Amino acid sequence: MEECIIKSPLGFTKVTGDIDGIASVTVLNAEQKLTDIIPEVLEDCVFQLNQYFEGLRKQFSLKLNPQGTTFQKKVWDALQTIPYGKTTSYLQLSKQLGDVKAIRAVANANGKNPLWIIIPCHRVIGSNGSLTGYAGGLHRKKWLIAHENPYKQQSLF
Repeated sequence: MEECIIKSPLGFTKVTGDIDGIASVTVLNAEQKLTDIIPEVLEDCVFQLNQYFEGLRKQFSLKLNPQGTTFQKKVWDALQTIPYGKTTSYLQLSKQLGDVKAIRAVANANGKNPLWIIIPCHRVIGSNGSLTGYAGGLHRKKWLIAHENPYKQQSLF
């Protein structure tokens, strides 16, 4: 498994993967030494992440290989259907997956998503519109949702 550490607007980010695909993209809470030479199997992922942060990419086109249970992978597949700039609720996601009672299991699988940003778990919010739990921290979730908002609020100051 190859890995690299890159810098993003939200902190140091670790990318892992191999010829079978990208296994994880994780935001780190501490400074790390940046990778000097990105492994070839991770170059396209790093390129696409940089495009996303620059506002030039709305959808990822990568071979993914996240490790998880069958149910988790089903949830992660559903997450990838949430359009850029849109949000859904855990309840709506549970309904989409065919079991409204599975809301806690869906939320748990969402929290175990190993592919930060690429599988857009940040686009799932509470039914009341609140920014509920986010493994990367609510400040990052708020930033990502604002980043994807087509109606950017201009600062007056």
